[in-house]
Amino acid sequence: MKKQPIWTPSPERVERSNLMRFMRLVNERHRSRFSSYGELYDWSVSEIASFWADFWDFLGIIASKRYDSVVDDPGRMPGARWFEGARLNFAENLLRYRDDRTAIVSGTESGELSRLSYAELYAAVARVAQALRRAGIGPGDRVAALLPNLPETVIAMLAATSVGATWSSCSPDFGTQGVVDRFGQIGPRVLFATDGYRYGGKEFDIRDRLAEIVERIPEIEQVVLVPQLVDDGGSGGVPRSTTWRDFTSGTAGSDLSFAQLPASHPLYIMYSSGTTGPPKCMVQGAAGILMQQLKELVLHTDLTRDDTILYLTTCGWMMWNWLVTSLAVGATIVLYEGHPFHPDPGVLWRLAADEGITVFGTSARYLANLQRTLPWPGRHFDITRLRAVLSTGSPLSEETFRYVYREVKNDLQLASISGGTDLNGCFALGNPIGAVYPGELQCRGLGMAVEVYDAKGEPVVGEGGELVCRASFPSMPLYFWNDPDGSKYRRAYFEKFPGVWTHGDWCTLTETGSMIIHGRSDATLNPGGVRIGSAELYRLMETFPEVADSLAVGQRWEGDERVILFLKLAGGELSEDLQERIRRAIKEQLSPRHVPAKILAVADIPYTRNMKKVELAVRQTIHGEPVPNREALANPEALELFRDLKELQS
Repeated sequence: MKKQPIWTPSPERVERSNLMRFMRLVNERHRSRFSSYGELYDWSVSEIASFWADFWDFLGIIASKRYDSVVDDPGRMPGARWFEGARLNFAENLLRYRDDRTAIVSGTESGELSRLSYAELYAAVARVAQALRRAGIGPGDRVAALLPNLPETVIAMLAATSVGATWSSCSPDFGTQGVVDRFGQIGPRVLFATDGYRYGGKEFDIRDRLAEIVERIPEIEQVVLVPQLVDDGGSGGVPRSTTWRDFTSGTAGSDLSFAQLPASHPLYIMYSSGTTGPPKCMVQGAAGILMQQLKELVLHTDLTRDDTILYLTTCGWMMWNWLVTSLAVGATIVLYEGHPFHPDPGVLWRLAADEGITVFGTSARYLANLQRTLPWPGRHFDITRLRAVLSTGSPLSEETFRYVYREVKNDLQLASISGGTDLNGCFALGNPIGAVYPGELQCRGLGMAVEVYDAKGEPVVGEGGELVCRASFPSMPLYFWNDPDGSKYRRAYFEKFPGVWTHGDWCTLTETGSMIIHGRSDATLNPGGVRIGSAELYRLMETFPEVADSLAVGQRWEGDERVILFLKLAGGELSEDLQERIRRAIKEQLSPRHVPAKILAVADIPYTRNMKKVELAVRQTIHGEPVPNREALANPEALELFRDLKELQS
């Protein structure tokens, strides 16, 4: 039976999309006749330099000097050089608008709102940039932040990158060791930090933790406090600190000079999750990040100046960086700080209704929880302007796709997107001119030569394999910090298939060019030597109202591997009847190989701080192996629930 779309854009919506405008530009320049996304995609990966050159012009990138070449050799990975000869500034491109339209709306779980216009944002960035220059900060320096999702965080990032400093951030819920593991490697000279934060109706004072962090990172010369709990003008016992107010005193809001830097100038330092060892510090270049993220926002999300975009994220997740780049389009970005279900599950939907949010970004886990706690958001709130919902962090189940169209809004683009912190962007994501099919990511990203390889390194369609990218792309890390010979970088992506980026996702490329993500490659289950994706089990578990969350791992057993399924229950006990219904559903809807040998109830499921289940850490725990860097987890205490389980000894 031919698969049926759950949504198709109207001809009017297709025609006025940014993607069609770009396609018309390409056709005019190259005398081509592309009319479909597939045709444009194939061209974009066969003529990589032409694609990115056309997109540079389509965006109107602000640069004091144009590039001499787009890319020297797209087949060289790693090591291809992008936009050589160009001189530009990332912050200047994000601050191209300086009018009275709203740039930032900031909301909290208490319902408080604040706003900044583009003119006010520009002035605020100018003041902080002058203060940074006064402190001697310039190109080559690192500036870091331990802040909630606030306007001040955006302002500090733009100020730091305007003077040529390299930016890095963590959210304040990170533990001491987690912060030191990250910032301790890169040695920031200035740290923007908070005294605490509010979450779920509670206050969390981090001043003691902050003081220890500063003592353990001697490179920090200046701490700039952005108080959230106690605004008494004091340091709160934090060494080498001053307040935001005092740091910016005596500066003006008009003189903002943007350092003109090479395209490959280090913009961000991002971090791997750190669940298998100390976090890797990935250095990313200014032009590459600007181009990649704007491609995803403008072409794949169809973002314009008339949009209001929210992404539920913290400053420790790459989606924060992705959201903030929306400023370059002139859209209004909505920052939300707090628990997304406090004081009730409707908190974000009230914000969406009140602010006329058009693009609502979140995680698959949020949508699954919303399905249980707020079954009919579209009936309770006026979300007439909402036209797109984005989901990432983990695969989105078919049932959740149907829930969104049935109970949120039946006329929107639901784009499940997938990529990584490594590239600060996506390999597969939304297509505004294409149909949406339940459980599928609409397309591979333009300019991204994404394939699925089998174990022999051959491309396959319609069967599971490794997600790879066979050609260079602009937002690849420039290098890893403290990796002088590049060995860590090569080992992370290029060992399995030399010269090809192997991302670590197990997925299927369909005949129509869409993608299905089955889970992380290192978390795939292998009973009897047949690899199956854990995400398939999770999708099915979401159809059981008794199950709040689930996690599946492979346990070494009698020379083979058996599947263990852990369930966090929504209430009640794990009855024999429920276990039998689950086993029967798995056998009938997936396969007999998916049927778990054991089904066990646990009180919690461990996650990373960017909302990803940590199957590998649980697998290590049930085998009695050490789990390095537990600080990388949002709830590391949950791992103890899986230790020395008697049920797994027989």
